[in-house]
Amino acid sequence: MIAGPCSAESPEQLEGLFRALAPLGVHLFRAGIWKPRTRPGSFEGMGEIALGWLQELKKEFSMPVAVEVGEPKHVDLALKYGVDVIWIGARTTVNPFLVQQLADALRGTPVPVMVKNPVNPDLNLWLGAIERFEQAAISDLAAIHRGFSLYHNPTQYRNTPHWSVPVELKRIRPDLPLFHDPSHIAGKRDKIAELAQKAMDMGFDGLMIETHDDPDNALSDGPCMLPVNQLADLIRRAQDVRSALT
Repeated sequence: MIAGPCSAESPEQLEGLFRALAPLGVHLFRAGIWKPRTRPGSFEGMGEIALGWLQELKKEFSMPVAVEVGEPKHVDLALKYGVDVIWIGARTTVNPFLVQQLADALRGTPVPVMVKNPVNPDLNLWLGAIERFEQAAISDLAAIHRGFSLYHNPTQYRNTPHWSVPVELKRIRPDLPLFHDPSHIAGKRDKIAELAQKAMDMGFDGLMIETHDDPDNALSDGPCMLPVNQLADLIRRAQDVRSALT
């Protein structure tokens, strides 16, 4: 289970979330530091200062942290502040030139890398990004399914799941852990639980879910973040499913 806010907003916000998530069995705390927004003028993240907040809080709560990187400078800063896991966003995965730059910046480091699917449903593009990190001697890799953008989305979700794409990825690469990100697919928090359940039923290896102590007043992606109490309910159901299966 990976969980945390869309964006790191303040040290107080992060401390409250660390304190709430630690007892729930969350394995990895996620937080956006740099936010690639569709249009300028919206909140684009707190940047380097937030890495310092995460560095202190991960020590206090003994919970590793993950952040998204979008350019080599982000990689350098993430490594400087001891980030435990890095993920590559969908808007980055779609650009092989940029993916290669990030792979080169991470070359030979032991930091695990998670690669989200590209915004368009292109399996080879997703595989290609993963392979670029493998060729840079990054051996600890995982994939994240966050759905696909379509101009006319025929589904009830913000991003179309296209379940066949991650299923085919898992068939081709059964060695690769596959996580599901229902927050970015749903777009609305009342759809997150059903998507998470479907992913668990399909045998995904884990979930990445956005949560917030006050999502209605969040600085980014408020509608698709679960309040902490709802995340706690979802985690309990997931644990019950795992117990029943084992």
